[in-house]
Amino acid sequence: MKKKVLSIVLVAAMTLSMLVGCGAAADNSAAAPAADNSAATTDTASTDTASTDTASTDTAATDDTAAASGDVVNINVYRCCFNLGSTDSAKTQQVQDAINAYLAEKGANVTITLTDIGSGEYTEKANLALANNEINLLWTASWEGTIGTNDLVPQNAVYDLTDLLPGTDLYNSMDAGQWEATKYDGKNYFIPVYKDNVEGYDFMVRQDLIDQHGWDLSSVKKLADLEPILEDAKNDGLKYPFLTQKTAMFYRWYINDFDFFTADSTANWVAVDRASNSVVDTILTPQYKEFCTLMAEWAEKGYISEDEVTKTTNDQTTQSQDWAVSWWTDIPVNDEADSRYGQDVTMFPATDRWAHSNSALGSCYCVTANSSEAEAKAAIEFMGLLYTDSHLADMYTFGIEGEDFNYDANGQVEQVEGAAYNHSMWESASATVVTPLSNEPANKADLYKSFNGGANTSCAAGFRFDKAPVEAQYAACQNVFETYGFALENGGYAAADIDATIEAYQAALDEAGYQDVLAEFQKQYDAWK
Repeated sequence: MKKKVLSIVLVAAMTLSMLVGCGAAADNSAAAPAADNSAATTDTASTDTASTDTASTDTAATDDTAAASGDVVNINVYRCCFNLGSTDSAKTQQVQDAINAYLAEKGANVTITLTDIGSGEYTEKANLALANNEINLLWTASWEGTIGTNDLVPQNAVYDLTDLLPGTDLYNSMDAGQWEATKYDGKNYFIPVYKDNVEGYDFMVRQDLIDQHGWDLSSVKKLADLEPILEDAKNDGLKYPFLTQKTAMFYRWYINDFDFFTADSTANWVAVDRASNSVVDTILTPQYKEFCTLMAEWAEKGYISEDEVTKTTNDQTTQSQDWAVSWWTDIPVNDEADSRYGQDVTMFPATDRWAHSNSALGSCYCVTANSSEAEAKAAIEFMGLLYTDSHLADMYTFGIEGEDFNYDANGQVEQVEGAAYNHSMWESASATVVTPLSNEPANKADLYKSFNGGANTSCAAGFRFDKAPVEAQYAACQNVFETYGFALENGGYAAADIDATIEAYQAALDEAGYQDVLAEFQKQYDAWK
């Protein structure tokens, strides 16, 4: 396994070293950033598009004068699908057509060309389409790679909506605090999905296994307390007693100790220590050694599969019967996971909940910088309807009524098993407008409002790091993470080798320019404080 891990991480490091970020001009008419070089080897984004007609993109077509006169403006919308292994282009076309018919019925001056891409391909395909100026409205998140919020703003790839939003139905669909919380450098580049806008994590366990073994979850207070449960799961012959979902989890499990304000696992080597309110090198902390050692021991005991290190698991593995315990981002209605994973799962807290700089950007949309003002206004009009009209929000989230979902006697949503179109509220539209699922509380919207108000506020809330002064060193350190950090945090090294590997990891970071990055973080954070 160790040889296989070494091979995988070396390949990952070589691949990431090819990443190139090209900034665009600062004004809103600028081209989007150049694509990741690796994206050139993938299929074009049109593979999953609902329509191959790109005329509206190539023309940027409806100019501002035409839009002002009431002409309909088409926008290209790209979204990620997490609930299905692959998307169905014919079904996406059907949903697109139904949405456009409804928009016309409502008298809207906008139509959409909808592209739905499976999560396994989304980052690469959306990044390529972004580079080719094929997108007007893009779904993204603070934690997304390559096209995440922290990537798009420095690359001047997003449209400044600050002056266009006030007074619109979209702006009025959420309280002003939401727009303030999601500002980036004082500007509104992003349209947040109103969901859980604070961050906390839960342990997630299959309920059938709880019933079978009689596990007492109240006794689990920290990660290490899971071991008896994992031992039972291993003895059951499960392939993944502890499913990490191929995620480096240090920056999530230790959120009570640190504010990982980069919101990026590949940059979890720096954080604000909550106790001292200062920037620290997390790789040298006792917590990092503790976590990596535990993961190594669990891998040696057979609790963590090497499939995590080699990234063989996928977003559908949680829908299988092959695992026992995994992680879940805490939300007001955790029962939503039952529908998503197709089985009864139970959550219990692993961390507290925190409000910080990126927590409200865990799911959002942006208008791309290549869009014209007419397209930006059309995107705002579409999003305004999406965030205020339940019929449109349900269609955009669940598909076609009578085929992909139905309403039960209480008016709540029942999804059709095996439906070819399947999304969740959190990556679609506001919790205040998407109809709750039949297994969710009818007062779901109120629960979200209460949930968001009950979190701790981070000492670093509001701080955003400008990596421009050390951009090359920062990227080089992310490459080093792919070589060492990911495997360390997924049980890819022997427990006996953890100390030596962390030492090698830190040395490689320093060689990549880490001390320059750390000093710049400290400088900016001290100035912000």
